Amino acid sequence: MSWVRILAPLTGADADTATLAAAAALAEPFGAEVEAAFAPADAADLTPWMGEGFMGGVQVTAFESLRQAAAEGEKSARRQFDALSYAKKGFRVLESPVWSSLDMEARLADVVVFGADPARGRGPLVESFQRILMEEQRPVYLNRGLPDPTALAAVAWDGGKEATRAARIAVPWLQKCGEVVIFTAPAATPRSFEADRLVEFFAARGVKAHVEILKQTGDAGPMLIQAVKSAGAKLLVAGAFGHPRFQQFIFGGTTRTLMHEENAPSLFLSH
Repeated sequence: MSWVRILAPLTGADADTATLAAAAALAEPFGAEVEAAFAPADAADLTPWMGEGFMGGVQVTAFESLRQAAAEGEKSARRQFDALSYAKKGFRVLESPVWSSLDMEARLADVVVFGADPARGRGPLVESFQRILMEEQRPVYLNRGLPDPTALAAVAWDGGKEATRAARIAVPWLQKCGEVVIFTAPAATPRSFEADRLVEFFAARGVKAHVEILKQTGDAGPMLIQAVKSAGAKLLVAGAFGHPRFQQFIFGGTTRTLMHEENAPSLFLSH
């Protein structure tokens, strides 16, 4: 198993540099391609308030401002892309409708890299992050530090579909890691599962892992964050939104806790 294409959505902000660096670090162990996709502000987003068949002074000004912002953003994104010292890379400017173009690029990528802000509801990629993770069901890497295949990686597993899918998709990266720890919290879920089954699954694929059981009760999110920090892991692989999104909105949930924690390690998420 291997990864061939890592997608890095760019907006022209200074944060693009860190996103590109993370994408390159994910790609390098596999000799994979880094595809940088610049997602400009889209004129199509202005259509709902323009009024059909009408183009007044305010609308013209708005379109011109949007066009200038897109040009400046592309210039900045290209500059940061050119500064990336990774040979196997490509740059693409997404066409309108931008959200649809980015969805298509995500479908053709093994992993999509985002900075931490979209997961916390900040910046222009918030809706794209949510859609790519939840609707397109593509694995995403939330960058909170450069990926390091030699560092300890952690996997959060409760036997559920989302957590198992994330663990399965992350196998190519975990195969590169010298050590993997599986965190389980049986008291935090009504689901019955045997953590050793995942150890066996990993072992059959060349991943050496061991289990650590979190005995506390309550919300699994804070428990996981503390355990991962104590272990010194630089990456946490986890399923995203294992419960209905409405329930997550009302009650919070482990996924939200992991995404909003300021000092958490990088996350590899799959729904």
